[in-house]
Amino acid sequence: MRLLCSAGFSFAIFLAAPALAQDRAAAGSDDDVHTGDPIIVTAPFVRSLDILGNVSVLEGDELARDIRGQIGDTLTRQAGVSATSFAPGASRPVLRGFSGERVRVLTDGIGSIDVSNTSADHAVTIDPLTVERIEILRGPAVLLFGSQAIGGAVNLFDRRIPRKVPSDHIHIDAIGGYATAASDRNIGSSIDVALSPQIVAHLDGSWRKTGDARSGGFVYAPDIRDDLLHLAEHEVEEGHLDEAAELTADANRRGKIPNTASETWTAAGGLSLINDGGQLGISVSYYDSKYGVPNRPGTEHHHESGEEGEEEEGHDHGEAPVTIGLKQWRADLRGEVELGDGFFDKLRIRAGFADYEHTEFEGDEVGTVFTNQGVEGRLELAQNDRGGLRGASGIQYSHRDFNAIGAEAFVPRNLTDQFALFTLQEWTLGSLGVEAAARYETTDVRAPALGIARSFDTFSGALGANYDISDSAKIGLSVARAVRAPSAEELFSNGPHIATQSFEIGDVNLKREASWGAEASFKVKTEAFSLSLTGYSNWFDNFIYSDATGEEEDELPVFQYFQRDARVWGFEAEASARLAQIGGFNIVGDVVADMTRAKIKGGDHVPRIPAMRVLGGLEAQGERIDARAEVEWTDDQTRIAPFETATKGFTLVNASISWRPLPDTKNLTLSLAANNIFDSEARRHASFTKDYVPLTGRDIRITARASF
Repeated sequence: MRLLCSAGFSFAIFLAAPALAQDRAAAGSDDDVHTGDPIIVTAPFVRSLDILGNVSVLEGDELARDIRGQIGDTLTRQAGVSATSFAPGASRPVLRGFSGERVRVLTDGIGSIDVSNTSADHAVTIDPLTVERIEILRGPAVLLFGSQAIGGAVNLFDRRIPRKVPSDHIHIDAIGGYATAASDRNIGSSIDVALSPQIVAHLDGSWRKTGDARSGGFVYAPDIRDDLLHLAEHEVEEGHLDEAAELTADANRRGKIPNTASETWTAAGGLSLINDGGQLGISVSYYDSKYGVPNRPGTEHHHESGEEGEEEEGHDHGEAPVTIGLKQWRADLRGEVELGDGFFDKLRIRAGFADYEHTEFEGDEVGTVFTNQGVEGRLELAQNDRGGLRGASGIQYSHRDFNAIGAEAFVPRNLTDQFALFTLQEWTLGSLGVEAAARYETTDVRAPALGIARSFDTFSGALGANYDISDSAKIGLSVARAVRAPSAEELFSNGPHIATQSFEIGDVNLKREASWGAEASFKVKTEAFSLSLTGYSNWFDNFIYSDATGEEEDELPVFQYFQRDARVWGFEAEASARLAQIGGFNIVGDVVADMTRAKIKGGDHVPRIPAMRVLGGLEAQGERIDARAEVEWTDDQTRIAPFETATKGFTLVNASISWRPLPDTKNLTLSLAANNIFDSEARRHASFTKDYVPLTGRDIRITARASF
């Protein structure tokens, strides 16, 4: 009877917070910064998400090696992951070709509560320097994190709300480094102090400052260079030799990428009460960043002074450098109550509030100010294992008050309220595992100034199974139905956006976006070898996307939101093998490959889909020294949308070495890495700015990481 009651309560539900990671991490050593096998978790009741999803984990020395200023650029070595790479100061993850409103970036299971999902030029307000673990989730199960996670979710864990009492009363983590390609200086540290056997206090902070990044080849892509050289020829014909020389020099620009410098600092404090009955903790944090937004060469536009009857006055954009100054105050709460051995195991609550503001400056002049106040919370009940059945159910609520103020406020003030019920249930029947999930969500989006309000009710669900072929091999298959409401930006945008140098137009009549998805996987793991193969496909009804129209408005290219049926499909592959043992070193080879294809019904390709990529590495792993060399090959991307430019492929060669100098401990790691050793010119096709913001050239990075 209690099972039936639980099923009735959880039928319309679909999320489950990430706490198994926290629980298992708490069981680890305070002093050992290395961990053993990755702890693959996303929810307190899901053992490994082998059935409905695929999870990658980045932590420890691997995270320290890959850490960059923005989370998008930190994750690009992972399978199925690219980045928007708008600028070094703003880069969000792209998962299986999806970004923006289809990828959620979370901190400890709660959204980042910024505006990074609304536009590619907006930074994510989470500094990777303060993060101890990152989980990348793909596949149907990520719908547990919300309908905005159709493409996947990235969940970042920090220590701001302590989860355990330090065994030695005080625990300190620190990381710092320097990188040559952008003169990147960075440092971050945290301290946990046991004020009593049950109360733990936490403090952390970070700082990063970079100069302009340096490219590995020409700064501008061939199409832009050709345009500049053509303009130079025209200036020569007109007798303007100085202007022609300036245009020619600009076309042949190498080295520094103009206006890509950044500076970011963070500070946070937290307090937790931890005992046998559960936990309750709070934290307060502040994020402050200023970064440059590179201009496309030759881009400028005008707008009127605005007063009726006044003479129109041109206001040029594109000459003064554009920078963004960003700040966010945030408060978080996490609680957990142990419920014993009955039907329910634990009651969890997780909530966050943030007050966000960023200003787009044109030189010293204030352009547009964006503000966002938001709150998100979740309450859930996790079940004890009963005859192979386990799961969790709960409710989730979020509120967002977004506004843009200024001459180029391309979207009006809007409010979004979302309420959801969710559940995930897992059955283990010998070698067969089955999962079923469901989520009901209601969304209200309002623009008071326009007098427009839209409401959407959506229901999503997933069903999957896996089968253990042997002790080391399994196969899995899942299907999912995912539905999401259009966002306020997709509905209400209508105006120039100086940072993206585009005129953005929404559609207030957009419908719900829905998709059927299927995913199949094959996994093998032994002591000497591991292999994971995943194929996926999504069939979309009313797929929402932004694309260039070929028109201009206010002397800017128009990007408009459209809605068409579409299909997205691809694969991910990961393999690792222990090849030999030489002296005290294990020689390990590994490879990652991924590919995504996406087409609009009728023949056009979806814009900004990453090209096929293969990354292979060879690593020598020792007790105190690890050494690695790798090659990353990315194909040309010629499957492009109308008015989109093709992207030339590239090959990057990287190498690194890590040394743990303290005997009998792994508390201190010193690393030296050389990225893009041959200084190749490289551009990510998923980036709006790829034609004038390439990836950095040769980059020598020194990193020190300690945990005591």
